[in-house]
Amino acid sequence: MKLFGKSKKDDNPVTKIEEQPAKVKAPEIEAETVAATETVEAGEAVEIPSERTANAPEADSLSETDATPSETDRVEQATETGANARQHVFSAGVPPKTIAETGLTDSFLINLVCKIMHAGGTMTPAEISEVIKLPKIVCRQLIKQMTSLALVESQGLESENIKSDIRYSLTDLGKKWALDAMMVSQYVGPAPVTLKSFEEQIRKQSISHEVVLRDELDEAFSHLVIPDILKAQLGPAVNSGRSMLLYGEPGNGKTSLAEALGKSFLDLVSFPYAILVGNQIIRFYDETLHELADPPQDQNSSDPRWVLCHRPVVIVGGEMSLPMLDLRFDEIARFYEAPMHLKALGGVFVLDDFGRQLEPPQAYLNRWIVPLEKGFDILSLHTGKKFAVPFDQLVVFSSNLMPEELGDDAALRRIYFKIHVPSPTREDYFKIFHDVCDDLQIDWDQDVMNEFFDRKYEKARFITSGAHPRFLMSHILAACRYLERTPSLNLDLLELAWRNVAASQRRTDT
Repeated sequence: MKLFGKSKKDDNPVTKIEEQPAKVKAPEIEAETVAATETVEAGEAVEIPSERTANAPEADSLSETDATPSETDRVEQATETGANARQHVFSAGVPPKTIAETGLTDSFLINLVCKIMHAGGTMTPAEISEVIKLPKIVCRQLIKQMTSLALVESQGLESENIKSDIRYSLTDLGKKWALDAMMVSQYVGPAPVTLKSFEEQIRKQSISHEVVLRDELDEAFSHLVIPDILKAQLGPAVNSGRSMLLYGEPGNGKTSLAEALGKSFLDLVSFPYAILVGNQIIRFYDETLHELADPPQDQNSSDPRWVLCHRPVVIVGGEMSLPMLDLRFDEIARFYEAPMHLKALGGVFVLDDFGRQLEPPQAYLNRWIVPLEKGFDILSLHTGKKFAVPFDQLVVFSSNLMPEELGDDAALRRIYFKIHVPSPTREDYFKIFHDVCDDLQIDWDQDVMNEFFDRKYEKARFITSGAHPRFLMSHILAACRYLERTPSLNLDLLELAWRNVAASQRRTDT
């Protein structure tokens, strides 16, 4: 049986356009709202599903080939097909061809284009399209309306080629319009999607579609030394898509284990650049958290306001605080940033060092009782508007504390899997250490390691840790550089390095 720790493989890793008759108003006069956005005002009741329906994909939101089978059929189908054949690509809808198909109002998009041109200067519809992430045919419709409103004027062709794009710039009225729009929000970027579209897409690409088989989990854990019994517990947990608690002594790789779980997912999912709720923009796509994925060659074009990504793995630690679980409003830029756990939708959200945050762990469990149990979360705007969003992700709590130290029984009941990550046995400690030495090209000496292990972990009764081997060897390398010696594995250097192991704890007698 192999115990958890890192091995040497991975130390860390052109169509005629119809005139749009809609009347456009200046941004300061009327706040625009998005059609079909399902929100509720403060004080109003929120209609909520009785069970985890927010996590369950709706049948009519899936294509015929993606229709959700029964649980038994889903697992049998996964077992009979290969990994590539089982990969789902959850692309967004087809690109909009008209302003109405975007789900956004004419005036909202005109305000956004004015801000883009105010920042970019003279631009062609193609250049505007690159920024606003809408097809050029839609951008030309917007430019046509803006021309009729005297907001833009033509500056001639882009080049001598008569087929080239026409360049446009803002008029004085257009610049004033842009400045007025900036007073409402300074957001300049891709056009948002509606809340309804966001909810439908998240449900369609639910993490419940993933089926992780034993071989795939072995591959994801190939760079780690991990006992088979631990894999037997993690397999059902990751396939459930529910919450889990990884607990145990520090340094045994609980965080690395949670990261590896995310690598076992095959599906590609889509996330929007931004969401519009009650005329308020919420920026969602985060290039530091979301890993871009290459679309399949046979994939049809999709709405460019969505980004195709791998399922995310978002890790937060001791810096986490309860306010970070809510929308963050920038008072100067006047738009929102989605909270970290919302950006992890459809993937893995890891709360590392659980119990070391500013607030007690019970406070976080209280905050997430409804999301963990019902599969949705309630967020609020500064205007008082409240709205529900899906809570569809594998939540991993990683802690050095025992479960009973983290919360009461009612809260812990919401964490479906409680998995102890044990400390390495003697055999597996040597395997981890041996892999580190091979990685550093240092000769392995079994006799020296037997003596060292007996001194520290048997006689002195310190608890083994999967982090000790690489930690000790890094100190040995530093000492050898100072002493101008060839790095080697000997007791003197190990004893010198051990002086820096201050976090070790003695075992209790049993």
